[in-house]
Amino acid sequence: MITLPRHGEEGFFCLFPFSGYFYSHHKTLLMKLNRRRFLTSTGAIAAGSSLGLRAFDTSKTNTMPVIQELPSLKGRKILFTYGGWKGHEPVQSLEIFKPWLEKEGALVEAFENLDPYADEGYMKDVDLVIQTFTMATITNEQEKGLLKAVERGCGLAGWHGGLCDSFRQNVAYQFMTGGQWVAHPGGVIDYRVRVSDHEDPVTRGLADFDMHSEQYYLHVDPNMKVLASTTFGANHAPWIDGCTMPVVWKKMHAKGRVFYSSLGHVMKDFEVPEALTIMQRGIHWASASKYAPAESWKRPIY
Repeated sequence: MITLPRHGEEGFFCLFPFSGYFYSHHKTLLMKLNRRRFLTSTGAIAAGSSLGLRAFDTSKTNTMPVIQELPSLKGRKILFTYGGWKGHEPVQSLEIFKPWLEKEGALVEAFENLDPYADEGYMKDVDLVIQTFTMATITNEQEKGLLKAVERGCGLAGWHGGLCDSFRQNVAYQFMTGGQWVAHPGGVIDYRVRVSDHEDPVTRGLADFDMHSEQYYLHVDPNMKVLASTTFGANHAPWIDGCTMPVVWKKMHAKGRVFYSSLGHVMKDFEVPEALTIMQRGIHWASASKYAPAESWKRPIY
């Protein structure tokens, strides 16, 4: 096992503070965090310019329309946590998803740490957590807070190692997400993603597509709905030749909706229209835990 570098000093900045009670109730929490990296919406920030980020105009990407059955993001309170191993480009992910979430009408706060998870009052008001934190550590209080929030109905969404290779020692967390990365034979390779569910709103209308990225081999939960899969060849690990592995899934954890895609090793992966569309639609779906009936599956057909 190759040990990759850990993330550096953790800080915080808030790109889109929630208005009214949701923000003022947690003023104390914000004051405890690193003020040097705290940016408000009234500061000199335009599409992430003060971070040196390039604006990513999702309106120009070849994504498919949101299926009418998927819930709206308008007014949804979204907590975006990012950090961990920089090779998965956690900061750059804001370039892609922040403008799109805002355009969809969501209220977004971004933290470069996991501190909000431990604030129960804060988490009660969150509709969806989007997390991209690879090979990091989480405190007991933070893990318990996140688990409790999702069990109560907060949605959870993420991709690649940012959600399913976040905290390798935390099995309760892995029980919630539905999978844990264990290998990507061959590193960055060409492979095919097969859409295995053409009826679900997240993947409806999408055809199979090709990726040039890491083909994730995961240990997965059987109690989830698999929407897309991939099949391994014999080139890099002959003993898994022909193995079919989930790539995209949705599941329930108590009352919370959980959505995951193993695509997204680097942000260039989301230049593949199907990869970006699936993630965007999955975020829509996961945001509605508190507002829509739970879904139930015990048939992992893929």
